[in-house]
Amino acid sequence: MAEGIFHSFASDNYAPAHPEVLAALASVNTGHQVAYGADTTTARLSELIKKEFGSQAEVFPVFNGTGANVSALQAMMNSWEAVICSSAAHINNDEGGAPEKVAGIKLWIIPTEDGKLTPELVETQAFGFGDVHRAQPAVVSITQSTEYGTVYTVEEVKRLADYVHSKGMKLHMDGARIANAAASLGVSLRAFTTDAGVDALSFGGTKNGAIGAEAVVALNPSALPGIGFVRKSAMQLASKMRFISVQLCALLENDLWHRNASHANAMAQRLRHGIESIAGVSVARATDANAVFAILPAAVTVELQKKFKFYVWNHVTGEARLMCSWDTKESDVDDFLDTLRELMNG
Repeated sequence: MAEGIFHSFASDNYAPAHPEVLAALASVNTGHQVAYGADTTTARLSELIKKEFGSQAEVFPVFNGTGANVSALQAMMNSWEAVICSSAAHINNDEGGAPEKVAGIKLWIIPTEDGKLTPELVETQAFGFGDVHRAQPAVVSITQSTEYGTVYTVEEVKRLADYVHSKGMKLHMDGARIANAAASLGVSLRAFTTDAGVDALSFGGTKNGAIGAEAVVALNPSALPGIGFVRKSAMQLASKMRFISVQLCALLENDLWHRNASHANAMAQRLRHGIESIAGVSVARATDANAVFAILPAAVTVELQKKFKFYVWNHVTGEARLMCSWDTKESDVDDFLDTLRELMNG
């Protein structure tokens, strides 16, 4: 019997697995397959990844997003080098120090208003090359869509990649919500990754309807030559890999990734427009993908959280993050808005 069923605006990680993903899992749960990725399902995933990102792309399924980020970054750099990232980046705030503890990576942090880096911002940390006293900047990591729900345009990624490469560095993209970004921009996954000059991608599936499936995608394999060995030593090599791979296959086949992301984005727009119509409440940031950031009175937040789960992003300003998922219904959004409206008119 189902227990504790509710709808949440806290995170798209709270959402269930999509039925098509569950069906795909059941389809491979028969017979024996060679372990550690030498199975037919992972071979199929490789074909789909090459179709999406180019014939040069190589895929390395992993267990989770932190594993994808840490493994990719470790394979892209030497022990004396560093990663430049936004202060809002998941690798800085939400991975329990894994880049530092597991990979020994130094992070050079840049404060950002919208979670996005620019060449001008990166330049503030891209210095000291050859100075033995400074961890050498080697990789720039960006998030698409960002932790603030904003999206890099194709042109913004290209400009950043050109700058990064001109400095002899590499560009990594944390794509935990890459599907939402592509759906928002109305472009292919390849347009702002391979074609824009990104070297390595952490490809997210879990937030887009999978149970637990992520991957490192080497868009420029020469930029992370040891990724296979790093994945193993980082404890991210699955023995029964077909069960991870098939989830990503399900998302990539028949454009399920796009359907799920488009719906989540549309629900976020519905939520934003509804919030904007309520006096005394404001939306703090652009709603490019599936996140809405609203400024709520503290007392109202307390009452709302008795019925709806969501996170307060900034306790000083009262900024709350509201995430929509592939399974968010219009009625879920309207219920939240009706409750908020009642509390504000209270």
